[in-house]
Amino acid sequence: MAFRDLPAIIAQHVDGEDALDFGCGSGRSTRFLRRLGFRTIGIDIAEEMVRRAREIDPEGDYRIIEEGDFSQFTPSSFDLILSAFPFDNIPTMEKKVMNLRGLGELLRVGGRLINLVSSPEIYKNEWASFSTKEFPENRKTGSGDVVRIVQCDTENKSPVEDILWTDTSYHATYQRAHLEIVDTYRPMANESEPYNWINETRIAPWVVYVLKKA
Repeated sequence: MAFRDLPAIIAQHVDGEDALDFGCGSGRSTRFLRRLGFRTIGIDIAEEMVRRAREIDPEGDYRIIEEGDFSQFTPSSFDLILSAFPFDNIPTMEKKVMNLRGLGELLRVGGRLINLVSSPEIYKNEWASFSTKEFPENRKTGSGDVVRIVQCDTENKSPVEDILWTDTSYHATYQRAHLEIVDTYRPMANESEPYNWINETRIAPWVVYVLKKA
């Protein structure tokens, strides 16, 4: 569901065909953008994940970067930069601002940065694919605190640790990074969809921020 509405959001806000996938992991989101017609480069700080992406997709362009270092790219090179969940794991305001400011410099005039993040509510409720019932301490956390969640649709049931960041904190982060919010989306499920939704039809588990240079 996190990716369900992205094609329409991208079509509404993005012109051009050059895209960067920030925090590409094993390349799922990079391949997603390529299927939408974008010339896409996937980047990540994790060498092992980039290696896996190249194994899965030998024809793709996947590159390792040092955290916050985008010097291998020419400024104003991309029409779209997608960040699908890496900011859930970037721990501090300073590091978030550093990365966002660097990414903003890579946007062309009229370009858009789409930041897909987990809503704070995802760590306090039950979902079709995620569970937090073992971590009641999540309910007492605020921006910058570590939160834990279990993925229900994978064999590995070890808790995943994220960094909670509120909407208010994201607004402040974007301002410091010289980015402006163009639009915000909070996708929710539809009861007619063929899934056993729990809270997804009434609480948005994710937030999509569409950003431009301030």
